[in-house]
Amino acid sequence: MTLTFHWFLSTSGDSRGIIGGGHGAEKIGTSRPLSHSYLKQMALAAETNGFESVLTPTGTWCEDAWITDASLIEATEKLKFLVALRPGQIGPTLSAQMAATFQRLSNNRLLINVVTGGEDAEQRAFGDYLNKEERYERCGEFLDIVSQLWRGETVTFQGKHLQVENARLANPPQVIPEVLFGGSSAAAGTVAAQFADTYLTWGELPAQVGEKINWINGLAAQHRREVSHGIRFHVITRDTAEEAWAVAEKLIEHVTPEQVAKAQAGFATSASEGQRRMAQLHGKGQIFNAKTAARDLEVYPNVWAGVGLLRGGAGTALVGSHSEVADRIEEYAALGLDNFVLSGYPNLEEAFHFGEGVIPELLRRGVAVKNHPSLVTAS
Repeated sequence: MTLTFHWFLSTSGDSRGIIGGGHGAEKIGTSRPLSHSYLKQMALAAETNGFESVLTPTGTWCEDAWITDASLIEATEKLKFLVALRPGQIGPTLSAQMAATFQRLSNNRLLINVVTGGEDAEQRAFGDYLNKEERYERCGEFLDIVSQLWRGETVTFQGKHLQVENARLANPPQVIPEVLFGGSSAAAGTVAAQFADTYLTWGELPAQVGEKINWINGLAAQHRREVSHGIRFHVITRDTAEEAWAVAEKLIEHVTPEQVAKAQAGFATSASEGQRRMAQLHGKGQIFNAKTAARDLEVYPNVWAGVGLLRGGAGTALVGSHSEVADRIEEYAALGLDNFVLSGYPNLEEAFHFGEGVIPELLRRGVAVKNHPSLVTAS
């Protein structure tokens, strides 16, 4: 198995502290304001360190993913862009056309991260009044339509939520973008099994991740499909474990129980099953108090739930020495994961810590890593 690493493009700013918010909570914590110059630095840091792509988020709290990534095509050469796309915000035909155009202009450097949307309030801010189950129904219809359009077919589709008549692309993409898709609910599994190329999960414990992989594989088999798997983690990696945990300690040094309680109250309003599972890892923040140390939030060796105290969505980090982080990556990879979508605080510097520390360690062990030549030669 070849491992593929992706990085994160923080389009709401970067920080040496946890950027909290999302999934029902207010955004807090940005200390490096966003600029196009800084976006280019982050993208080039990811490209320099051999990451396959940068995940670019979507939501009311960040910049538009399509426009941001299009602006970075000329600043990069090989880096791909994992654009977060919400079905329902733009019609399927225009979305398929945008993706095809992006592929041509970028020399086929587009990946799609489909985000169905777990927060009713945020969806309504975008003019979307469907409930969660209906959003997944629409998502399936959307992916059905765009998949046919990308294949060059003429599509007439009459669904419950979406309808198109004689839709076609004048210039379909030569390379169809890969679709990455996440979600922990039953409805999410149904869509992933039919349309995802890679199923993504947030960084849960290995046993939980293994259950999800088996679940999706079983559903995909019913459709005679195979799906690859990926996981979303933050990462804090240093030469020694002590250095890494000192960084984690600094991230929560000035966090107060009141801030955690407020964030967790916001997360409790989320309709996301994944968010509920993240919150369970740290007891919905109830174990946090003024005396809580970073290591108190280690929920599995080198798996730290501290980020999820304030940040919605992906709330766990791999923390440790380069060797320890490599150990955990190998453990998760053994479950059937081959894509790792990572980020750090700040994203700019942490890309180099991981790229110069963990990736060489994996290569020394004989692990194949995409975009990196093997260090092991045949005898």
